[in-house]
Order: sequence, then structure tokens, then C-alpha cells
Amino acid sequence: MSEKLAIIGSGPAGLTAAIYAARAFLDPLVFVGPEFGGQIAITTEVENYPGFPNGLQGPELTAAMREQAEKFGARMVEETVDKVDLSSRPFKLTSSSGAYEVDALIIATGASPRRLGVPGEDHFIGRGVSYCATCDGFFFRNKEIIVVGGGDSAFQEGLFLTKFGSRVRIVHRRDEFRAGAMLQQRAKSNPKIELVTNSVIERIDGNGKVADVVLKNLKTGQTSTSPVEGVFVFVGHIPNTQLFQGQLAMDHEGYLTVDQHLHTSVPGVFAAGEAHDNWFKQAITSAGFGCMAAMEAEKFLSQDA
Repeated sequence: MSEKLAIIGSGPAGLTAAIYAARAFLDPLVFVGPEFGGQIAITTEVENYPGFPNGLQGPELTAAMREQAEKFGARMVEETVDKVDLSSRPFKLTSSSGAYEVDALIIATGASPRRLGVPGEDHFIGRGVSYCATCDGFFFRNKEIIVVGGGDSAFQEGLFLTKFGSRVRIVHRRDEFRAGAMLQQRAKSNPKIELVTNSVIERIDGNGKVADVVLKNLKTGQTSTSPVEGVFVFVGHIPNTQLFQGQLAMDHEGYLTVDQHLHTSVPGVFAAGEAHDNWFKQAITSAGFGCMAAMEAEKFLSQDA
């Protein structure tokens, strides 16, 4: 099957790209992938997306975006792209259901937060376990919060969470934190923050929502149960770009390298959202990148006309 434009991914970046591309009469084909909506689809409350003063559920937002894209002619296929060949145009994509040739491609595959892999973590996602302080911090006013991680992100998000939580403990498995000296100093001088080293979470427990965690001291081997209502995990992200290794330029973490107009290293291939964005990581910025990528794809395809 031959297509003008394909979009891989159905989070805010991919769906916004679909809206703009469809309105430009590009008849985009959107590969939904394994999880429609991306990370925001597992967020229970979204209160910082413009235009929704009363907030809305993550799945509601992505469902509305999908409806809007389909209204203008975007076609969604419940398929996952398993293989790509970007060596020449038209690009070749192989999905779980067939083979496609496309003249232009927008990659909006996002990134997945690294998880702790402990009992209870998956069960309580959206009910006390979070990977985004900006998204969910507001819901933990005057509550006990634990932040897991030892780098800049853990400290930045931990400091942000002091606006809401009654106490924020930053738990790190090593005896020294990796965060920058200034961030560490700010954390140490904040009366709401407690730094906990040589410790890991062994289990997250609760009844409907997080109620406590089991902490283990790696030096002594002792475990303790600690009441807590919010567990924020910042141990890194994994960009979902493995499919493009060896074909597109990436940084050392696997994030796609793009220019200021979101062109990748292969002409006709664009990236949008957390497949390349290792800094902002917000639904609204991903949507903006999706808009930009679609506009650039439309300009690129117009050169063929």
C-alpha cells in the first residue's frame, strides 16, 4: 500500500500531527501502536492542558484528539510498526498486518519512563505512583511524598513537589547523589526535603491507592514500612526509538537528533515529541512539536508536486 504520509504513534504529538496533516489534505495514516494515547493516557487527571479549566482525564484528552483528527480525514490503524527501511523513498514500513510505502514519515513514538520493577508499582500507577511531578504534584497537597532517584531530574522534581507535599524524601540507592551541586544545596536547605541514601523501595502497598512503601537499607539489609501517599519515580526515560537504530542519527541515550524544524538525519523523516525531546516532556509541548512536524512534512511533500 502506498501512502503520502504516515505517523507512528498516537500520543499528543502523533495525534496533533494527524490533525494538522489531515487539514492540509495529506490523508495521513496513523499507526496507533501498542498503547493508544501514549503516557498521558494512563494519567488520571490532567489539569495543566490549556482550554480545560476544570481538568479532564488523560484518556478523555487523547480520545478527543483522535476524534478531531478523524473528523478531518486522518485514518487510524490499530497496528504496530515492526520494521522500517529508510534507505530510500518511498520509505518501507512493515506492521503487524502488512507492508506500506510512504513518501514522508513522522515519528511520534515517545519515551517510556524507567520503572523500578517492584511489586505494586504497576498496580498503583495513577493512584499514587507517578512519573511526572508537573502533571500530578497538585494532587498531593499536605501529603507524604517519596521521590526515587539521584540525578538532576529527581532533585528538580523533588524541589517542585515541596510546593505541595508536607514532606518530600528523595531516596537513592547509592551513598552519593549525582545531581548538580547547586541542586543538592537547594535541597539540603529546604526544610521539607529529607535525603535518604543507600536505600531502595522493595514494595508499594495500599488499598485502592498508595498507603505505604517498604524501604530497604542496602548497607544494613534492614527493611522498614513507611507511610506515604505519593511515589514519584525519576530514574530516567527510555526513548521508544529502537526501531530506528542504525538508520537515524541519535544521541547516546537513543533520542532522535533533529534540527530546529524537526527534520531527522533522513530527508522526509520528521520527529515529534519525546522521541527527540529529552527536556520538556509535557503533553502540550509534544502537541506543539506534532504541529511543527506536520507543517514541515506538508512543505516537504509539496516539493514533489
